Amino acid sequence: MYDTGSGGSQDYVEALMWYRLAAEQGFAFAQTELGRMYYAGRGVPEDYAEALKWYRLAAEQGHAEAQYNLGASYWSGKGVPQDYVEAFAWLNLAAAQGQTGAAWNRGIVLERMTPAQVAEGQKLSRELFEKLKN
Repeated sequence: MYDTGSGGSQDYVEALMWYRLAAEQGFAFAQTELGRMYYAGRGVPEDYAEALKWYRLAAEQGHAEAQYNLGASYWSGKGVPQDYVEAFAWLNLAAAQGQTGAAWNRGIVLERMTPAQVAEGQKLSRELFEKLKN
């Protein structure tokens, strides 16, 4: 509520505090939102590395929005070296969960990949899926 101003006034400092408390306890939604705050510089200095740290924690718990954000970061090269294989794998996982836009963005990444990269991306996607199942 502090982040969006729903039901009161918007307060990024307060939102950051509550997201961080929940994120540090492993709550994937809070980790994703904390990542968004750092990625956009919303109430904190813009810090892609910090954003990606939180996205990855949530993505590895199976959070589709975090998987999408992580994949998009690998696609754009913001906060990490650009890597179409990683981008494809994370976007593929998010798309499999019905995350809006992930399939479309995966298609754009796919157009830029070599056949060898596609095979590697599919393999990584399967490995991540198996890891997340356990």
